[in-house]
Amino acid sequence: MFAFLGARDPALGAADTFSVATYNLENYLDESAGFRHPKPEAAKVKIREMIRAMKPDVLAIEEIGSTNTLLELRSSLRAEGLDYPHWSHVAGFDTNIHVAVLSRFPFLACRPHTNEGFLLNGRRFRVSRGFAEVDVQVNAEYKFTLIAAHLKSRREIPQADEAELREQEAAILREIIDARLRADPSLNLLVLGDFNDLKDSRPIRTIIGRGKNALIDTRPAEKNGERPPASNGPAASRNVTWTYYFSKEDTYSRIDYLLLSRGMAREWLMHATYIPARPDWGIASDHRPIVAGFAARDQ
Repeated sequence: MFAFLGARDPALGAADTFSVATYNLENYLDESAGFRHPKPEAAKVKIREMIRAMKPDVLAIEEIGSTNTLLELRSSLRAEGLDYPHWSHVAGFDTNIHVAVLSRFPFLACRPHTNEGFLLNGRRFRVSRGFAEVDVQVNAEYKFTLIAAHLKSRREIPQADEAELREQEAAILREIIDARLRADPSLNLLVLGDFNDLKDSRPIRTIIGRGKNALIDTRPAEKNGERPPASNGPAASRNVTWTYYFSKEDTYSRIDYLLLSRGMAREWLMHATYIPARPDWGIASDHRPIVAGFAARDQ
């Protein structure tokens, strides 16, 4: 199930740059659903503050409730000066929390993935939250494809091992990535969201891939005055990059990602890629958002 609003007229203003962000809102619900409770008003206010601090042109959201809940957030942001006329809400197998996209720019197409499944130890499972996929028209000269995902959490369940489920979901996501890049090796492709695992884990290595179609990890970090690293490889700087607080283990880790195809990496603006380090961030969510900037013309 999905929905989107807004004209599809590609005759847009000539933006020179644009930004894309992803943010897990931690149970942004209007009513209780199992162990999940409605989002307190103070948390909603803080979430909007975090989003306004970034002012992303396109925002991928994880853990949003129903379509009406998304529209409430969209309406509240518009009242505070941040308007997203175009939106997509994807309802996967999980009936409580969903993936969504808000955008200043129109969508040329929406391809929600809501029914992907796999066999694990003889049992059939579904990709719990599905994947959002949209083609975004930034201006008359530039467009890109965005795929947003929220993979299986590290919360244990009786049906199967959570790590194995996450790995299978990552493999299906990589199949979608490979299909897009086979069709167009120069595609401007951005894959982002809450992948619920660490950089060197099997799910993340699977999503990033290998060879000519490997994705590039933008590795957003806090802006703390340090010079940006020359690369994000083994010698990357020790900037603060964590995005998630896991209360069970009392740990902070980077499990939210913004990955680029080689085509889109040519437009990537490293200096406009960061984690907004806002006071009292934890009132909003157990995650921090990440944002990346891009030139709005193929390089």
